[in-house]
Amino acid sequence: MTIHKEGYKILFIAIITWFVINVALFYLIPDLTFLRGLFAIASLGFFLLLLQFFRSPSRKLTINDNQIIAPADGKVVVIEETTESEYFKDKRIQISIFMSPLNVHINRYPIGGEVVYQKYHPGLFLVAWEPKSSTDNERTTVVIRNNKGTAILMKQIAGAVARRIICYSKTGDKASQCQEMGFIKFGSRVDVLLPLGTKINVNLNQKVKGGVTVLGTFS
Repeated sequence: MTIHKEGYKILFIAIITWFVINVALFYLIPDLTFLRGLFAIASLGFFLLLLQFFRSPSRKLTINDNQIIAPADGKVVVIEETTESEYFKDKRIQISIFMSPLNVHINRYPIGGEVVYQKYHPGLFLVAWEPKSSTDNERTTVVIRNNKGTAILMKQIAGAVARRIICYSKTGDKASQCQEMGFIKFGSRVDVLLPLGTKINVNLNQKVKGGVTVLGTFS
C-alpha cells in the first residue's frame, strides 16, 4: 500500500504542525508531562487517520468492456430510475455510492472510452446521502462514451465534510477503464447514471470497491 499524491501536502503540513506544537508545549508547560503526553498521542492518532484516508492500496482491477465497474469505494445508497437533466436529458438508472471518511477516496473511470463532457459546478455542502446533494452540492460531471457509442455519466459530489473535489478529466481525454480520474477529500458521494436496460449487479446498502466491483452489465 502507498500514499496517494493528493495527500502529500496535507501530510507534510500535519507533520510540521505536530512538531511545532509539541515542541512549544514542551517549553510552555514543562511540568505538565501528562497533558503533553496526551496531546502527543492525540496528534499521532490524527496523523494516522490522515494516513489511512490517503492510502492507495494495490488491487487486481476488473477490466471488461461490457461491464460498468464501481468508480469508488463505499456503500450503495441509491438505485433508482431518474431523469438526468444536465447532459442526456432523458431517463437513466442512477447508482449512488456514499464514501465515508474511512473509505479509499480515489475515483476511477467506470468504463473505457473518450471523455466527451466535463463540467465543474459550484454549490452547497449538504450531507452526501441527502437526495438533493446530486443537484445542489458542489460537483463535477464527467461523461464517458465507449467504443460502441454507449455513454454513461459520473458525478463527483462534495459532502458536508468533503469540500475539495479533484478531477483529472478533460473533454477529449482518452479514458481507460479503472484508471484514476480524480479524488475527493474527506467523505463524499459518486453518482453513476446508466442507460435504461442496463443489468444492475449490486444491491442497496452493498459495500463496493472502486475498480473491482461490477455495478452493472450493458444489455
